[in-house]
Amino acid sequence: MLVVSMGELLVEIMRERVDEPLGVAGTFVGPFPSGAPAIFIDTVARLGIPCGFIGSVGKDDFGRLIVKRLKEDGVDTTHIQLLPDCTTGVAFVAYSGDGTRKFIYHISRAASGKISDGQFDSSYLSKVKYLHIMGSSLSVNEAWRKACYKAAEIVKESGGKISFDPNLRPELLDIGKIREISEPILSSCEIVLPSGEEARMLTGIEDADRASQRLLEYGPSIVALKRGREGSWIYTKKDKLKAPSFSVEEIDPTGAGDCFDAGFIVGILQGWPLEKVARFANAVGALAVTKKGPMEGAPSLREVEEMLRKKGGEK
Repeated sequence: MLVVSMGELLVEIMRERVDEPLGVAGTFVGPFPSGAPAIFIDTVARLGIPCGFIGSVGKDDFGRLIVKRLKEDGVDTTHIQLLPDCTTGVAFVAYSGDGTRKFIYHISRAASGKISDGQFDSSYLSKVKYLHIMGSSLSVNEAWRKACYKAAEIVKESGGKISFDPNLRPELLDIGKIREISEPILSSCEIVLPSGEEARMLTGIEDADRASQRLLEYGPSIVALKRGREGSWIYTKKDKLKAPSFSVEEIDPTGAGDCFDAGFIVGILQGWPLEKVARFANAVGALAVTKKGPMEGAPSLREVEEMLRKKGGEK
């Protein structure tokens, strides 16, 4: 496998309408296959790169839904275990008119929170070019943290590289703990892909530009700052470039950052210049928001290439 990701697998069940809070009776839509690392790897597969996933689901309809989707899109699911004694993880989501979201998670005590040593070994990970780690996976529980650290160590020792999306979830852990558990991955990764808020939280620096530059001092060679409608800013120790966004109709923003990550890693694997990598990743992230459901907008390579041909970058 060229790319492997690991972490929480879950279904997402969301409020049907905007500004409908979770704490009152109302309607939901779903279930949709989800989990940040799962959205990432599904997109990598749809972009044509051999990839695999390490994780757990319950031996139930939700679990079968997730595995079926990943397998159909081309993800190697050999290292996804189906647990008969656990239910599949679930996230309930409500959207606000200002674009913010509120979650209620059932993850840490569900199948999502289970990982065993037998699910992966050095023979599987030693061939990986990039292992993608999410902060949300580090946040699930201690077993998952140890598994992520071990997997990263195996990949690094075998000559592979680590990419890291902080994907901070204050709903799961406080910011101090998140910084603590992120440090081992942040200091060993090649690429870190934060949002502005995540860059600020990790560094304690309010200005996202300066925070991103500070992140380079932690160890990464590249910081890809996701700026939503403003595109992305890419930092290296020698340079900084700005890649404009693409104008699309936003239906559902969930998963856009994970899809951007996938586009970025795919571009890096192709050996493209960083400017082309960022433009490609911006297109992938833009297409992700055009359909309802966290994984439904993950585009194929053909769809991304068509957007790049037709629209170009827009400021």
